[in-house]
Amino acid sequence: MVRVVYGNGAYLSIWDGTGEASFRGHRVHEVRVRVVGHGIERLCAGDLPGREHTERYLRHKYRLNLSAGTICSTISVLHSFLTFLKGIGKEQLEEIRRTDLEAFIEQDQDRGLNPSTVNTHMKVVKAFVRFLMGEGVVPSEVLLKRLTIRVPDGLPRAIEPEDVRRLLGVIEDVRGRAMVMVLLRTGMRIGELLATRMDDVVLGERKILIFEAEKNRVGRVVYLSEDAMDTLGGWLRMRETNKAFLFYGRAKETMSYSTARTMFFRYLLKAGLAHKGYSLHCLRHTFATELLNAGMRLECLQVLLGHHSLQMTRRYARLSDKTREEEYFRAMAQIEREHNHGHHPLDRKLQALLEAEELLGPHGKKLPEHL
Repeated sequence: MVRVVYGNGAYLSIWDGTGEASFRGHRVHEVRVRVVGHGIERLCAGDLPGREHTERYLRHKYRLNLSAGTICSTISVLHSFLTFLKGIGKEQLEEIRRTDLEAFIEQDQDRGLNPSTVNTHMKVVKAFVRFLMGEGVVPSEVLLKRLTIRVPDGLPRAIEPEDVRRLLGVIEDVRGRAMVMVLLRTGMRIGELLATRMDDVVLGERKILIFEAEKNRVGRVVYLSEDAMDTLGGWLRMRETNKAFLFYGRAKETMSYSTARTMFFRYLLKAGLAHKGYSLHCLRHTFATELLNAGMRLECLQVLLGHHSLQMTRRYARLSDKTREEEYFRAMAQIEREHNHGHHPLDRKLQALLEAEELLGPHGKKLPEHL
């Protein structure tokens, strides 16, 4: 065991693992340690309530082997929640009541945050409160009743085929075009692509190995289409061979998400598509939609996308249900033909029923049984 000590005197005991873990495992491990250490400093440096309990909770999250991204998000939400508690005069976590949680959620809603974001914040706070309940700090009555908000079940945002052609038509930069094509043809999340190392790319088998997915930490393999191989090949021929990552920034070992996002928005502007609200993640949605339209089974797409649940993948079926689409247009064409010829056949019994209701209804008489 080694002890990592931070500026405020707090420390985190971890297993050194020398000689046992791969370089990749060491790197992930080190990032998690740094994130937890930063979180302890951030949450304990200010005059926020519950320093000791908060530090124990972060250690608990670390022991659960959560990803650095998840821990970082937890720290951010907890900082907002503890700052909120301090603002309403709560100096001890023992003072937390259900109304405080409800008020925090309402504050997020008043800020105009997306319902999904508010829901995520609420889940983080509830997990923290449950931990405090387990330690006897907060009474169980705080979460005795369910605390939920309704989150819209919207459609995934795919890029229209014509817009895809316009977008690709304006990207002249070899690196940028390769990034967009790989995202579009593999369905990778942008964070996964930016974390891809050259060792993860198996050109001979036209695939990329994702050892640990950014969102759910599930490993998977994605494949490179012919056009993705062509554009990627152009980038590989000109990239610096001493760089470990497939894509990197100028004078940097890696490329940041903000850099990738800025590049993509610049392409949207050039293509006249900036007003449509497309994001890098829309390339993943486009990948899934196009494969379903081409007849790929949901179970196969689920694996390619790295979804834990098939229900997540089913969202794309609402965008690409060709059977339902064909039935709608076939029925509507029939209706339009009938209207264009000046008649629309109606069931005779239904017609008689409607006419009888219109004539006899005001007099309160009952309709004959045979109708």
